[in-house]
Amino acid sequence: MKFTIVITTYNRLSLLRRSIASALAQTVPCEIVVADDCSSDGTEAYLCNLQEELSAKGDNRLVYHRNSHNMGHAATINAGVKVATGDWIKPVDDDDYLANNCVEEIGKAIALRPQAVICSCQAAQVDVNQNELSRTRKTGPGKVFYIPQEDIHYGMLLEQIPFGTPIQVAFHRDAFLKTGGWDSRLDVNFDDIDSWVKIAQFGDAIFINQCLAYRTVWPGGYNHKFSLKRRLETHIELKEKIYTLVDQKHQENIPNIQAFRNYLKLHWALVAGKQRKLSDALSFALPAIFSIPAWQLLFTAILSRYDRQFLLQKQLDKNVWVWTKLSTLIGEDKCSTCSEFQNIRNYLRLRHSWSAIKQRKFPIAIKLAFPAVLSLPAWKLFVKSTISSHQHQKDSLIRKFVLIE
Repeated sequence: MKFTIVITTYNRLSLLRRSIASALAQTVPCEIVVADDCSSDGTEAYLCNLQEELSAKGDNRLVYHRNSHNMGHAATINAGVKVATGDWIKPVDDDDYLANNCVEEIGKAIALRPQAVICSCQAAQVDVNQNELSRTRKTGPGKVFYIPQEDIHYGMLLEQIPFGTPIQVAFHRDAFLKTGGWDSRLDVNFDDIDSWVKIAQFGDAIFINQCLAYRTVWPGGYNHKFSLKRRLETHIELKEKIYTLVDQKHQENIPNIQAFRNYLKLHWALVAGKQRKLSDALSFALPAIFSIPAWQLLFTAILSRYDRQFLLQKQLDKNVWVWTKLSTLIGEDKCSTCSEFQNIRNYLRLRHSWSAIKQRKFPIAIKLAFPAVLSLPAWKLFVKSTISSHQHQKDSLIRKFVLIE
């Protein structure tokens, strides 16, 4: 298969040089298309000179496309893909860059699953001095795994399949062209995610649990120019699109679309609150704040970000096992003086009381619940465990097949 790295740029020559250098340094040589949105900062002269220098060495990989006028980010990537001749496209924004083995590793993964149309890897977030700030999380089993097409939109709807930003993603050119490309109406406001949603209609998705790219986090990022209200509205529109694409076999496992709208309003209300935009926070939150399904989706999303592998449940089970063994060895009376043991025991009482209620064995439920029902730590454990277990059941419906251990 042939790869094309499509680098989009506009008036950021100092950063563009780094992106091009990372593309030229790939361990697997590939075509490089620089799509320039009519820059006025010397980008054109730099690229024409670079083309000449490379051609003099017999290297004709670099292709330069310049828009006739400023058209925006979405139209520029569409133009770059149209010029490209590769079977697969690796998009790169001019402020981001690639690890030297990025294309090689993606190519190896794709070769193992020819039905794939989109691939995502881990990325590191860096500051303007290339100091690493964080990394995107591991998303599933093994070094490389794939998700079948019919499970992708369900996972995206529940935010359990994070493809990420363009620097993390590669896609099949033909699938991209079938979708009509990026939507200029969105233009750097979820236009990338919208594209992943559309591409995923045509095949499987591959995920690589390896850091192969670098995303610069800085105030000059394009997405900072949109108001929170507009980002909320676009996010809701995108969620509605995903909702309609969820495979029929998953339909019974998802809440109605209004629950997702309210969840997003709560999410962006929290974002507005963190930014001290209290009027926005209040307008987003009402009346969504009264939706129980929306709160459930919000808590699940928060837990999945920070507790991806259900560590709360595993740690709780480990604690129960440890304390059970300990009480057997040294006696329950001694263990009962420890507050941790009391909290776990009360949690177990609540859990079994709830099981009794579902079986309509109300006298047993009441007997089990007291005095555990008065324990706040036990209730915290119960809520976390319930949400985690519920999410695990939903996650188990998203099939993930290991390609490379």
